[in-house]
Amino acid sequence: MQYTTNGAGNPFAVLTAIVAPAILTNASSVLALGTSNRLARVVDRTRVVAAELAAIEPESLDYPMWVAQLAPLQVRAEMLLKALRFFYAGLGLFAASALVSVGGSIASYYGQKLLFEAAAALAVLTGASAVLGLASGCVLMVRETQLAVHNLAEEAKTRARHHRVVQPPR
Repeated sequence: MQYTTNGAGNPFAVLTAIVAPAILTNASSVLALGTSNRLARVVDRTRVVAAELAAIEPESLDYPMWVAQLAPLQVRAEMLLKALRFFYAGLGLFAASALVSVGGSIASYYGQKLLFEAAAALAVLTGASAVLGLASGCVLMVRETQLAVHNLAEEAKTRARHHRVVQPPR
């Protein structure tokens, strides 16, 4: 097998090495934005619950229903924050991978085989780490979504039971 370090054989090799991390950087940015929005929604809901708790007496029939919402909201906020960290780490690692790829391409152009190989190894390492971060964040997002849907169903059941208890029969 012949090894060449110049990109003359394939003019698209450099472009491909840079574009793939750039596209994944964009995907990470979109996921981070969506996750930030979801975190903001959890924060807003937590503020609503806290305001309701402040407005009613602890002996009220509504009080336990509102208190029960706080722990799941806290868990969701922590999951979203962790996913956000993974997405931002992936974003930075994809950007680093693109930059290292450019450096490797420059090293290849000047025939610096050792530098090219080091850059290639570093680009693969940063790219693979970024993919792991992205996948981990996505797993957390799926788990958070499941928790959100479960909490919504529980809240609906609680409100339905509470409504039957509080409302006088017709």
